[in-house]
Amino acid sequence: MGMTLLQGSFRIIKSAPDGDSIRFYAKNTNIWKKLPTPVRPNATGGVQLRLDSIDALETHFQARVGSLGTQHQPLKFAHAAGDELLKYLGFKNFTRNKNEVITKAEPEEVPGFILTRFADQYGRGVAFVFKGKSEKEDGSDVYLDEALLKKSANYHLLETGLVYPTFYSKLFPDLRKVLTAASQKARKDKKGLWELDKTNEGFNLENVETITDDVVILPKLFRRLISYLAINDGSASLKGFPAYLESNNDKVIILPDGHVTGFDYVVEVNEQNIKLKELPENLVFIEK
Repeated sequence: MGMTLLQGSFRIIKSAPDGDSIRFYAKNTNIWKKLPTPVRPNATGGVQLRLDSIDALETHFQARVGSLGTQHQPLKFAHAAGDELLKYLGFKNFTRNKNEVITKAEPEEVPGFILTRFADQYGRGVAFVFKGKSEKEDGSDVYLDEALLKKSANYHLLETGLVYPTFYSKLFPDLRKVLTAASQKARKDKKGLWELDKTNEGFNLENVETITDDVVILPKLFRRLISYLAINDGSASLKGFPAYLESNNDKVIILPDGHVTGFDYVVEVNEQNIKLKELPENLVFIEK
């Protein structure tokens, strides 16, 4: 899979990285122009990355509409994923404030490189993230094979069981298979969040705290639930959730049959019980 290589560094002070996002400073910012979709750099050239193929528990998610404010998933594993990403990249010590913002870090920046093909609709570079320096030329087209993929932070986090696999249609199938195998092994060994995961087993939603404090589920499902509850006038009733999901128009491909449908099709709601009918790695979301 050919991807564009960018050399640079990671800086985290005054930002709020979590297990699947971090700010990257490219050595040559002109290379970003090679991507078909533009990134949105900050004043100092930093670009927010979204780590391809993984989804960490939310540490600070806010619905676009409604009055729930900023919410999080169970912080034990949300913080564990963020900490593991930073340690893997080379940060030895770091301190977060109550708003999840990094106030101190040692060292203040670490070298790294990324492989990317595009930015998402929010201007975040969708990337595979690596520590240290690459021997390949900055800006070159690099084939991401299995050996190199296994050196990425993305693969490492799946392997440790601290994030969910969340695949999108632009990811090449050969890479998806390698990442799927890592995640399935972590689940089999009950590593990390898989020990408490309720995504496919299902759970009863009693109130907002059920999903913010108690139950570990796929972040995609969590975000849709929070966004729904935010407009539900204080009620935890799931009566309108299927219709809400359908209106959200999240398109997904179900593997291995290649069935294209809506996310609402794979979410089962029975009164206050909710579950995902397909394993996360069997879903390929279509980018909006």
